Amino acid sequence: MALRLHKVNRAARAKRIIVDALIYVLLAVICIIWVFPFVYLLAQAFRVDTQGISLTMFPKNWQYGFDNFIRLFTENTSTSNFGRWYLNTLVISIIVAVINTIVTLATAYTLSRLRFKGRTLLMRFMLILGMFPGFLSMICIYRLLKLFDNVVPSFSTSIFALIVVYISGSMMGYYISKGFFDTISRSLDEAAMIDGASRNTIFWRIILPLSKPIVVYTILTAAIGPWGDFMMSNLIVGRASIDNWTVAIGFQEWLSSSNVGTHFTLFCAGATFVSIPIVVLFFILQRYYVEGVTGGAVKG
Repeated sequence: MALRLHKVNRAARAKRIIVDALIYVLLAVICIIWVFPFVYLLAQAFRVDTQGISLTMFPKNWQYGFDNFIRLFTENTSTSNFGRWYLNTLVISIIVAVINTIVTLATAYTLSRLRFKGRTLLMRFMLILGMFPGFLSMICIYRLLKLFDNVVPSFSTSIFALIVVYISGSMMGYYISKGFFDTISRSLDEAAMIDGASRNTIFWRIILPLSKPIVVYTILTAAIGPWGDFMMSNLIVGRASIDNWTVAIGFQEWLSSSNVGTHFTLFCAGATFVSIPIVVLFFILQRYYVEGVTGGAVKG
C-alpha cells in the first residue's frame, strides 16, 4: 500500500513539474512577444546610418549615436517641432491631472459620505454613461466647441478647448475613489464635526492625508489619458497650427506616407523619450498605485 501511494505521489509530482514547466515556457514566450516592440523601438532610436524603416531587429553596418535625440529638440520645420509638442502635452497633462484629481476625489467623497435624494440613481447613471467609449461623443463635442467660436475666435482649435474636454467628464471616474473612501471610518468625520470642523475642512485636512494611495492613483490615471491621446487631440488641435499640436499628432504626422522615410528613426527616438517620464513615475509610485486600486475595490 505504501509503495502504491509512493508511486501515485511521484506521478503527481512529475505531472505538476511538467505543468509548471509548460506554464513558465508559455509566460516566457508571452514576455518576449510583449517586450519585442519596445526593444525594436529603442534599437531604432539609436540608429543613425539611415532614416528609413528597418525590417530587421539588428541590421548590418549600424552606426550608434544620439543624433535622433538631438534632432528632436533642434529640428524645427513645417513637419517637426517636437520641443513645442512635448511642452504642450506636458502642460495639458499637468493641468488635467490636477483638476481631474480634485473633481474626482471631491465627487467620490460626496457620494461616499453624504446621503441625498437621487444619490443612487445618479451613481448608476454616471457608471453606465462611463461605459460608453469617448469617441462616440466626438461629433457632438466638435459641434459644441464650434458654437463657442462665435464668442471666442478659434476656440474650437485651441489647447484650452482640449483641456476643457479632458476635464469635463472627470467626475464620472469616481467609482474607485468612492470605494476607497468607504473604507475610511466615518467616526473620523463625526469626531471632527463635533469639534466644529466643516465638511470642507474634513475633506482637505483629514480624509486626503489618509488617502495618499488613491490620490496617487487618480493623478496617474488622469495624467496618462492626455499624455497618449490621439483621437480627441487630433479632432480639436489637429486642425490648428503645428505649434498647438501634441506629441501624438506629431508622431502620426511623422508616420504618414510622405514623411515616414525620413522621420521613422526620429519617431522612435521621440516615442522613447515620451515614455520615460511615465515609466519612471509609475515605478516610483507603484506601491501607492496598487494600494489605491486594491483599496478602492474593497467596497462599492
